[in-house]
Amino acid sequence: MKNKIQLITYIDRLGCENIKDLNSLFKYEFKGLFGGLHILPFYFPIDGEDAGFDPIDHQLIDPRLGDWNDLLELSKEVDIMADLIVNHVSAKSVQFQDYIEKGKKSKYASLFLTYDTVFPNGATEADLLSIYRPRPNLPFTMVKLKDGSTKLIWTTFTSNQIDIDVKSEIGINYLEGILDTFQKGGVKMIRLDAAGFAIKQQGTSCFMIDETYEFIDKLTEKAKAKSIEVLVEIHSYYKTQIEIAKRVDYVYDFALPVLVLDALFNKNASSLKKWLEISPRNAITVLDTHDGIGIVDVAADADKLGLIESSVLSKIVDQMHSNSKGNSLKATGAAASNLDLYQVNCTYFDALGRDENAYLIARAIQFFVPGIPQIYYVGLFAGENDMELLDKTNVGRDINRHYFTKNEINEHLKRPLINDLKELMLLRNNHQAFNGDFNLIETSNNVLNIKWTNNNHSAELFIDLTTMKMQTNFSS
Repeated sequence: MKNKIQLITYIDRLGCENIKDLNSLFKYEFKGLFGGLHILPFYFPIDGEDAGFDPIDHQLIDPRLGDWNDLLELSKEVDIMADLIVNHVSAKSVQFQDYIEKGKKSKYASLFLTYDTVFPNGATEADLLSIYRPRPNLPFTMVKLKDGSTKLIWTTFTSNQIDIDVKSEIGINYLEGILDTFQKGGVKMIRLDAAGFAIKQQGTSCFMIDETYEFIDKLTEKAKAKSIEVLVEIHSYYKTQIEIAKRVDYVYDFALPVLVLDALFNKNASSLKKWLEISPRNAITVLDTHDGIGIVDVAADADKLGLIESSVLSKIVDQMHSNSKGNSLKATGAAASNLDLYQVNCTYFDALGRDENAYLIARAIQFFVPGIPQIYYVGLFAGENDMELLDKTNVGRDINRHYFTKNEINEHLKRPLINDLKELMLLRNNHQAFNGDFNLIETSNNVLNIKWTNNNHSAELFIDLTTMKMQTNFSS
């Protein structure tokens, strides 16, 4: 992927009816702003239980959006990233419905992970309590087969998302088939969605165990053999990210969003600076995503210290809720239908109290730290919390999943803030300094000074957190 800013978006939430409309945006309104495009699930159906992350057919583009030829045409305009949903399929899939109909006689029976696959002799209380959970209940759903028998199926996220046995022959072939389709459709990079949960083994947490790393290694080899790069999505303790980064092309810098908030809220960049000294350089940097603002990524892990002290982290979360006038509280944790209890659901602009200066500073930090910046479509327009959509669906993440109209996009593109952001994006995309060496200049903790140098090219960011004033200097 190019060392240029990426956009991450749903097709149908960006004023587009289909892939051809999205292609038009990149040719005109977004020209020059992005070197890469991560299209959130565009498989059939896009309007499932989890906004496309529960595919009925992972190899079929939802016909309402177009087909693989349309995607191949778009790939000529911008590098495409797509999600490879490795952990599960929809309960409505042909494969699972066949299993419901035929049970053990189904040719797809071994595709699905059952309780007794992992616990052939049953599980102890300790086995069950050790399973790492993104939600409060156990990861199983009792399924009734047509013959009247019942089966306990692994469902890590929801009862409509049926976990795959990725170690079975049919599971391996299932994932390889998706890779083949992606290659033909012009996909240049994949994100391994929920990969940390893919391997389950008795006596472990069933999350990012040794066998999970082996699974990621093997899948990465297969993707790279098809000239497809790999991004791994893991929300976890920061040292886990560092370890994963050694094995794949890219990891997310999920620690950055909260560390930037910490610096801006507390006028102190010490925790951010410590992270920048050790953070993976092969990172995709984010401030906002289609999920929430991750807390676990900077938090302590049992007796292991996190990137931010627990008391400070709690105050940052409280400040986000306060800045959003309490709206994020209505979308976070048990307040709404959330899969992940360790994230705050809020737009980044609202998390900053809609402070335009602070927002532009936050983006500048993102563009100057090591890695390839990725901007979420709502963040591109400094979007506000969509309380109407949240009230309609009661899905916490929908607070930051607004459906933009074409008119809204055109109006946002006229805002002075967005024009300033676009100017900064073009500099980040085109200045040769960002292909050189990263330098974190030693300063007091209320100042952040970053400089990139590449032969006679240089780009420098200077932020006084006390006064919230920013300076950028570019030379060549």
